[in-house]
Amino acid sequence: MTLWQNSTTGPGQEFWDKTAADFEAENPGVTIDVQSIQNEDLDGKLQTALNSGDAPDIFLQRGGGKMQAMVAAGQLKDLTDGISDQVKEEIPEGSFSANTLDGKVYAMPVAVLPGGLFYSQDVFNQAGITETPKTIDELVAATEQLKGAGVAPVALGGKDAWPAAHWYYWFALRACSEDTLAAAAESKDFSDECWIKAGEDLQAFADTEPFNEGFLTTAAQQGAGSSAGLIANHQAGMELMGAWNPGVIASLTPDQKPLPDLGWFPFPEVDGGEGEPGAIMGGVDGYSCHVNAPDECVDFLNYIGSADVQKEYYAAFNAPPVNTVAQEVVTEPYLQSILEAYNAAPYVSQWLDTVYGQNVGNALNVGVVDLLAGKGDPESIVKAVEDAAKKA
Repeated sequence: MTLWQNSTTGPGQEFWDKTAADFEAENPGVTIDVQSIQNEDLDGKLQTALNSGDAPDIFLQRGGGKMQAMVAAGQLKDLTDGISDQVKEEIPEGSFSANTLDGKVYAMPVAVLPGGLFYSQDVFNQAGITETPKTIDELVAATEQLKGAGVAPVALGGKDAWPAAHWYYWFALRACSEDTLAAAAESKDFSDECWIKAGEDLQAFADTEPFNEGFLTTAAQQGAGSSAGLIANHQAGMELMGAWNPGVIASLTPDQKPLPDLGWFPFPEVDGGEGEPGAIMGGVDGYSCHVNAPDECVDFLNYIGSADVQKEYYAAFNAPPVNTVAQEVVTEPYLQSILEAYNAAPYVSQWLDTVYGQNVGNALNVGVVDLLAGKGDPESIVKAVEDAAKKA
């Protein structure tokens, strides 16, 4: 079997190589060819492979509208009856629901990856920031303190588009009600004024110039000069990102070890919106089997969902595992804070480009970058998304 995953360096890549080798040792006659695909290239390459009939047997599944399209095209194996009782006992039903459609499970969840702001406690201390921001006004005040300390306040990898769009997603989560967000997934109707408000809130924040110099040409996760690298090397104060970020940051520190002063706080609340306070955004990363993959593919998914392998996943990626038994070994305060906020959230949304599918998601991401580059406005984001929805 072939496996496509998005860890191209360090402990993450080593995890997949070791996990495949261990499974092969326990299952004579089974071979797994692990292939590393750069995260920003994965969706496009996977879609091409699926459409051409040359898809990998096992691959990263982001869920949402992207998964729905794969199910509609008959490209995914139904895992519902193949998931082991042990795995079902240790992984919460809610995590499976992110990869479920019409009562059928199409991916094995492996990690809980809500977003929020990762920050350097040392840099915050040097800037005199004693409490993490709870509101957007407090966030703006913190960015001004960081500027005064000679540090880029917010690291942003705008070159890759989706990290910039995450800012809009979060403002939309605060501006739009749960019902509006959910309804748009089905109707692709973005006429509610909250979508414009989200863009206006982002524009107002961006006008305070919180981002690193050259953020539009900065990569998100590749090299010391990326937005994650700026945090890893104490050249920026904070970064809005999903819970995979600690592992990426760790791979970019000088000693390639977890950043000892890393902290995390939820996206601040925003006045005037209809979103429920405490709502959180993020994905549940999972792995799917191609519809024509052998039965051993399902066995492998059960294997990566087991507590022992999930503990190794956590150690490799420095990210919250989805298996509740494995979660017991999580010791980092920032990961414990993430799990606490996630478990207490009144509403959890997946990333909006995942929820609304690839066509709408790509238009949304590009529209946000255009706004930040001064080439668009809140209305143009909504128009781009509506135009893409008509073509979907």
